[in-house]
Amino acid sequence: MTAPVFASQGCRLNLFETEAMARLAAAAGLGGAVVLNSCAVTAEAQRKARQEVRRLARENPGAPVIVTGCAAQTGPSAFAAMPEVAHVLGNDEKLSPEVWAALAEGRAPRLAVGDIMVARRAAAPAIDGFGRHRAHVAVQNGCDHRCTFCIIPYARGNSRSVPAAEVARQVARLTDAGFAEVVLTGVDLTGWGADLDGAPRLGDLVRHVLRAVPGLARLRLSSIDSVEADPLLLECIATEPRLMPHLHLSLQAGDDLILKRMKRRHSRDGAVALAAELRRLRPGIALGADLIAGFPTETEAMFANTLAMVADCGLAFLHVFPFSPRPGTPAARMPQVPAAVIRERAARLRAAGAAALAGHLAGLVGSEQRLLAEGPRSARTEGFAEVVLAEGRTPGSLFAARITGQDGCRLAA
Repeated sequence: MTAPVFASQGCRLNLFETEAMARLAAAAGLGGAVVLNSCAVTAEAQRKARQEVRRLARENPGAPVIVTGCAAQTGPSAFAAMPEVAHVLGNDEKLSPEVWAALAEGRAPRLAVGDIMVARRAAAPAIDGFGRHRAHVAVQNGCDHRCTFCIIPYARGNSRSVPAAEVARQVARLTDAGFAEVVLTGVDLTGWGADLDGAPRLGDLVRHVLRAVPGLARLRLSSIDSVEADPLLLECIATEPRLMPHLHLSLQAGDDLILKRMKRRHSRDGAVALAAELRRLRPGIALGADLIAGFPTETEAMFANTLAMVADCGLAFLHVFPFSPRPGTPAARMPQVPAAVIRERAARLRAAGAAALAGHLAGLVGSEQRLLAEGPRSARTEGFAEVVLAEGRTPGSLFAARITGQDGCRLAA
C-alpha cells in the first residue's frame, strides 16, 4: 500500500493541519490517495487550487484526489464538479479521525462539508513539527471579525480556542522530543481565549506556557492583530527572554479611511504607536506586517499613507497582497482600482519592503546573535532573520555566532 500524497497551500496553519491529516490518514490505513489542503485567501488562491488539483491528478494517475481546506469549504460544489476529484472535505471534517476511517474503508460520501459556523471546539491535533528544528502548535481557529475583504471567517468559522493546559501539554511533549523552538499559531491568534471560561487573553497563554514548560528555549508567535495586543502580552514581550523578539502584525493598510472601509478596528496612529511601544519595550525587536495594495477606492494619496507605514512602523518583513475581490464580500461590491494600478502599487510596496529588510540586516552585521540551525548551513536569529552559515550545524541546535555580512535578503555568519 502506497502512502497518500499530501499537498498544502496557503498559511502556516494549513501546513500544520496537513501534517495532522497525514497522521490521521496513516492511523486509518488510507493508502494511494492524493490530498490537497487548499487556500481561499484570494481569488487567485482559489484558481491555483483548481490548477493544483489537475496537476496532482496528472502526476498520480488512478489515485483518488481528495480536496479539503478553505477553498473546499467556501466552494465545495466547484470542486465536486471536477472529474478529477473523488472527495471534498470541509475544514471541520478534515481533522476528524472518523472521516479518515470512512475514507480508508470506502464508505465516505463524495461531499462531506458541514456548516463551519456551528463548529464550537478547536481541534488540537498533536504533530511532531516540520523537520527537526521548529514545531508548531495550533492554539486557535476561526475568526469573530468580519473585515470587508476577507472570506476566511466563512471558511474557518467563529473563533475557537484550545485550552491553555492542553497547549502547555503539547509544548511540553515537543520540548521533550528535542525541539528548541515552538510557534503558537492560529487564524486570529490574539482572539485566543475569548470563548474559554474567564475569557483569558493571549498574554495569559504565553505566560502559562513559559511557566509550565521551563525547558522550552524559544517561544514564537505567528501573526497578531495589533489592536488586540493585551497588557500582559506586552509585559511578556518586555520581560520574557524566551519569547522571541519578532512579531508579524496584521495591519493591512495605513490610511484611516481605507481602514474604516476594510472594517478594521485599529487606526493608523494606533498602529504606529504600538510599533513604537514594542521597540521601547524590547529594543531590537523585528516587526513585520501584512499590507494590501489597491483596496477598492484607494487613491494615490491613500496608498502613500500605506507605503509610509513601512518606515513609520519600522517594518522589516512585509507580506504584500495585491487586492483580489472575493465574491460575497462587501469589498467586492465597492468601486475597484484598475488591475494595472494594483500591480504597480504592490510592486512599490515590495520594493519598500526589500529596502527595509536590507537596512534591518545591515544593522545586524558585526553583532553576536543566538541562532537556531534549520539546516546544515542555514539558521534563524531570534528576530527571524535568515542566516547562511560558514560551517555546518546540526538542525535544531542553538548556538551563538557573529554576523559577518548580508546580501539584502539573508545574513552571513
